Amino acid sequence: MEKTTLKLWQALIPIVILIGMLAYNVYVYQGDALGGSNQFVLLLGAAVAAIVGFAHKIPYKKMIKGVAKNLESTSGAILILLMVGSLAGTWLISGIIPAMIYYGLQLLNPSVFLPAAVLISSFISIATGSSWTTSATIGIAFMGIGEALGFPVGMVAGAVISGAYFGDKMSPMSDTTNLAPAMAGTDLFTHIRYMTITTLPTYIITLIVFILMGLNHQINGDANVSEITLAIKETFEINIWLFLVPVAVVALILMKTEPLIALLFGTLAGALFAFLYQMPLLLEISGLERLDFQSIYRVLMDAITVETVIKTDNLILQDLFVAKGMAGMLPTIWLIICAMVFGGVMEAIGALAKISDSLLKLATSIFGLFASTVASCITLNFTASDQYLAIVVPGRMFAKAYKDKGLAPENLSRTLEDSGTVTSVLIPWNTCGAYQSGVLGVDTLSYIPYAVFNYLSPITTLVVAGIRFKIKMIKDTK
Repeated sequence: MEKTTLKLWQALIPIVILIGMLAYNVYVYQGDALGGSNQFVLLLGAAVAAIVGFAHKIPYKKMIKGVAKNLESTSGAILILLMVGSLAGTWLISGIIPAMIYYGLQLLNPSVFLPAAVLISSFISIATGSSWTTSATIGIAFMGIGEALGFPVGMVAGAVISGAYFGDKMSPMSDTTNLAPAMAGTDLFTHIRYMTITTLPTYIITLIVFILMGLNHQINGDANVSEITLAIKETFEINIWLFLVPVAVVALILMKTEPLIALLFGTLAGALFAFLYQMPLLLEISGLERLDFQSIYRVLMDAITVETVIKTDNLILQDLFVAKGMAGMLPTIWLIICAMVFGGVMEAIGALAKISDSLLKLATSIFGLFASTVASCITLNFTASDQYLAIVVPGRMFAKAYKDKGLAPENLSRTLEDSGTVTSVLIPWNTCGAYQSGVLGVDTLSYIPYAVFNYLSPITTLVVAGIRFKIKMIKDTK
């Protein structure tokens, strides 16, 4: 983090102005704010931060260098987003996603659908170590099933995200689960065991909330399951062999294959299965009387890259039978790039360091130290727009403070995960919030009220710290 001569109020100027502009922008555009206007507001926020920097003689080149460094760190995420868009396209026209919806509607009773979404997403995320992969595979299927059953899309997304981030926190294969103990100075499995103290109660409460939601939610009368399944069968060739593709993708990830490679394989396999099982559909999409190699190539390539719409008379399935391909991910990528510009300038002018230092000074007690860590993580998720920075920076800053208070390092690593990892998805311009919103096709503000696990986690960690429940001291580890 860049050292700075900024005063706290000066460091907060860009944030206060940004929050005001974003709030007004969302008020004007509502759910359409992510279409582009929020992105420009983030650039305006970066411009305000740059003005503060110029006033303190910080060179323009230094700010651009900070932006470039931030953008470089998101290159992997951007490529994954493009691959997720292409995978969604071929998994639609191949019948894979419709098959998941078809069988899911028959197996999942509406009253147990929401808790089942939490549990299954948790299992997949623990197995893969990735909330992103979970959303891009089983999450997309749950969105389709939930919408067909008449559940609000925000509610379904909240269930998927809650489960996915539980697994992301607790899986030894998760990058954040490895990063947090590395920053705090403890080992991986000590970190995971210590996290159960706050994570399991939060998860149980989350499940109870979704069970109650499922029992009390009035299913839309239009969501006639038999009509929906019949419409799917009329449009697609549905068989169990289609599940070979998602099973193979999950297997690749379990074997620690790089996500980009696994998603590329899933995209190409989806295209192959479309050719093998959905030729009548490909013919209909092409608008031709007969298919040749060139027309098949064009249909499959369009599914990978741009929007594909499959016609159906069923009103519920009209929204489900649309895939936007790689092009559908571009607004999300645009948002990430603009967020990284704002975060890069804020770091270059030293504003993030100043805000973090000020939070550290508030930690005069053990509870104050925990509270300052939570506030620092959430602030960095909000300003730097990246969950890794929200773990690395507070981890680096607070490690000595925890040691000076006699606290074992796993206290810090757990708090980093409870407040850094899980809250990232609640912020629309954070890389995680933008990703989940883009992949699941739901505005961040729509799923925030239902992402129960994510907003309860930092509250739970503060409650545990406040009552001093099983707070491990360094002397207890000797």
